[in-house]
Amino acid sequence: MAKINKTHLIILFVFLLCVIVVSIQFLHKPTDHKGNYSLTDTISKIVSEYPGEIGVAVIINSRDTITVNNKSIYPMMSVFKVHQALALCNDFDSKRISLDTLIRINKGKLDPNTWSPMLKEHSEPEFSLPIRKLLNYTLIQSDNNVSNLMFKRLLDIAKTDSFVATIIPRSSFQIAYTEEEMSADHDKAYSNYTSPLGAAMLMNRLFTDKIISDEKQDFIKNTLKECKTGTDRIAAPLLDKEGVVIAHKTGSGYINENGILAAHNDVAFIRLPNNEYYTLAVFVKDFKGNETQAAKVIARISETVYSLLPQFTE
Repeated sequence: MAKINKTHLIILFVFLLCVIVVSIQFLHKPTDHKGNYSLTDTISKIVSEYPGEIGVAVIINSRDTITVNNKSIYPMMSVFKVHQALALCNDFDSKRISLDTLIRINKGKLDPNTWSPMLKEHSEPEFSLPIRKLLNYTLIQSDNNVSNLMFKRLLDIAKTDSFVATIIPRSSFQIAYTEEEMSADHDKAYSNYTSPLGAAMLMNRLFTDKIISDEKQDFIKNTLKECKTGTDRIAAPLLDKEGVVIAHKTGSGYINENGILAAHNDVAFIRLPNNEYYTLAVFVKDFKGNETQAAKVIARISETVYSLLPQFTE
């Protein structure tokens, strides 16, 4: 009888212990679930109000993830210059090549009709620039000539695509064409695609994980903090927030003969004064409106994420 009572006590003790553990887990989860539903529902309502396909991904403190319309169908446009920079720096790491290595550039081989701050700043027929300066042009000012040049002479599209597939899921993205090829055939932009979560995962890993050498990874991170394009998108509602640090990369598409904007994108890593952080990716596709209107959509989503963030960080 004593043995039976002892066995019953042990079973009862284990049962009570399980109840306590489950209760503790349950008590800690409602805020996150409530935050997930609230933010997801709010973003879903926002994107439903606009004439286009809008995908959103948020990663909060590398823990909570929210997605809306998360399909691998959004043209990256110049967002892929972050992917290119990481792949190139990884290749340079393996070959022990410095970012101070000079590249000789023939102005006559550049496209005078594409977006290229470098071309405007250098009038001489030939000039040399270090790799770090070329990356500055692509990441800060989204220079297309520089991106094309690096794909042709330093690391091609296929190797870039293959390396990125070691960082984020293969199914979440594809890099198939250069800026030059997309300029010649706008439809090719749709083959350089990503899911919002794929882009957010890459940016999040860039800022929270070790991907390449510290020196080169720090360089890319610091350079993205200086990005000058698209400050009317994710950054717009955050610029007046004290202590908020924003690093981001934009991508902008063309408007076709029917007045449809192919793409308007932004991916950002945001760190708050209390050291909490989140990654936000917003991709606008086939938008029946202009770039200013599309930027306002992205800014509105950014403001919403920022305002609802305390539900996850309290």
